[in-house]
Amino acid sequence: MTEPERVLDPPAPPADDGDAATLVRVPANHLMTQLLGPRDELLDAVEDAFPEARVVVRGNEIAVTGPGAARVGRLYEEMVVLAERGVRLDLDVLRRTIDMVGDDERPSEVLSTDLLRLPRGGTVRPKTAGQRRYVDAIAQNVITFGLGPAGTGKSWLAVAMATQALQRKQVDRIVLTRPAVEAGERLGFLPGDLMAKVDPYLRPLYDAFYDMVGPDGAPKLLERGAVEVAPLAFMRGRTLNRSFIILDEAQNTTPEQMKMFLTRIGFGSRAVITGDTTQVDVIGGRSGLAGIEATLAGIDGLAFVHLDRRDVVRHQIVADIVDAYERADARAAGDRSGSHPRP
Repeated sequence: MTEPERVLDPPAPPADDGDAATLVRVPANHLMTQLLGPRDELLDAVEDAFPEARVVVRGNEIAVTGPGAARVGRLYEEMVVLAERGVRLDLDVLRRTIDMVGDDERPSEVLSTDLLRLPRGGTVRPKTAGQRRYVDAIAQNVITFGLGPAGTGKSWLAVAMATQALQRKQVDRIVLTRPAVEAGERLGFLPGDLMAKVDPYLRPLYDAFYDMVGPDGAPKLLERGAVEVAPLAFMRGRTLNRSFIILDEAQNTTPEQMKMFLTRIGFGSRAVITGDTTQVDVIGGRSGLAGIEATLAGIDGLAFVHLDRRDVVRHQIVADIVDAYERADARAAGDRSGSHPRP
């Protein structure tokens, strides 16, 4: 077995100004190769993230000196555990690991949690600490609200947890529902009957479910009624027992629809409500999510999980866009609060 590509000088002693030093021993050469990345791209990324620290690699040891050495050492210790558990290390995983270490969290306890094996290969796992809190809340509560911006995995992870519950026979069926709220296009102008008209609104849930069980398994479950996809209006008057119910895009419910949905939940059921309060399309802006956390506070078996830009798992530009909008909203709120009418 050859040594890793980058072999540098032995570590220098700590500087006299009291800079910390840390040493990480990597148990195997193949793990060291993963830690460094192709053409040392992961090592370069660590050095860019911690410019004041000096990282020196020799053999199966990583020595770090200078400001931030202890944090970089923890980062590499966590990455070793992730590599040992089969997590593929890349720039995206490294970025999330750096964020979690910076928040004194344990990436090895987040990124290596298996929820579901996909038919096409691979595993559904939470990718951030916020996502881990979200799936834990779903597992522990009857009703879970997952609130946050686009790209935080709210719907994807909810469908994964529903599929897991169905496979473990914890529930008899999955019910996927969304409000069919128009956002710039009128339903009446779409072709087909009612179900054909609402199908585009339900398509994201279909897509996530097909990813979880595969194109062969999904039709069978739909045919035997183990999975039902329906607009929210079809929930009225029903009681759903031993079901895993997902209400997606809940910011587009009215308060009356939200109350109706929450009172559909029967014995042995679990519900997840996802939404983004910054994207309300319901007429008049009367969202069923507005003020609901204060209304339902203190109810046992009910949890609210808030996700933010750090939990965005799409392209980095999506997180940057979310951040830009949040800053703009904060400035607008500050301008409103600071404005006074002229005498």
